[in-house]
Amino acid sequence: MNPIIHLESIRKSYIMGKNELEVLKGISMDIAANEYVALMGPSGSGKSTLMNILGCLDTPSSGKYVLNDHDVSKMEDNDLAEIRNKEIGFVFQQFNLLPRLTALENVALPLVYAGMARKLRNEKAMYVMEMVSLTDRSHHKPNELSGGQCQRVAIARALVNDPSIILADEPTGNLDSKTSYEIMDIFGTIHNKGNTVILVTHEEDIANHAHRIIRLRDGIVESDKQQSVLSRPVSP
Repeated sequence: MNPIIHLESIRKSYIMGKNELEVLKGISMDIAANEYVALMGPSGSGKSTLMNILGCLDTPSSGKYVLNDHDVSKMEDNDLAEIRNKEIGFVFQQFNLLPRLTALENVALPLVYAGMARKLRNEKAMYVMEMVSLTDRSHHKPNELSGGQCQRVAIARALVNDPSIILADEPTGNLDSKTSYEIMDIFGTIHNKGNTVILVTHEEDIANHAHRIIRLRDGIVESDKQQSVLSRPVSP
């Protein structure tokens, strides 16, 4: 069975004035469907650049990226956007919710772009809000919700299009420890339901929730290790 993500000698360079800055220096890896992976590395390691390439927000300078049997490394922006919307749900540290919309409307937004009728999209949005235990807050706006509740809304929005991959960038970065554990429990549930989860974090205790930790340093993979069940944290 083919991996859901296949990277082959991925390089990414940026032109800075007259100089060329090479951020990724030949990254190769496979991620299988329904894996739970944490991507770690210090500032400047290339993890954000790699995340942007994995999420089809950017393309590599060279190398091959096959996402769910689609070679996305050479795709134009419109095709990339289509693949991104279909295959990937994003969760960000800053939540990225629209302040004037209710929680339900924020969750349903990707379905508006997909052209789904209002009744259907509201039903589907409410279904995923139930998955993150937030149906009672569906008509509240972001400023009426706690940080943890806002992140639950963001997770529900990421799930509403039935993506094969959830890509989470520092999803607990703005949350206290107790709320962070609650959010990580939700990611565990999402993974158990069959999604591939890729978590970008610099926090060891958050990375330890994943089954596999890939560490980057200076644009290359420094280590790639499976986690034993015993080493994973249990929520307090």
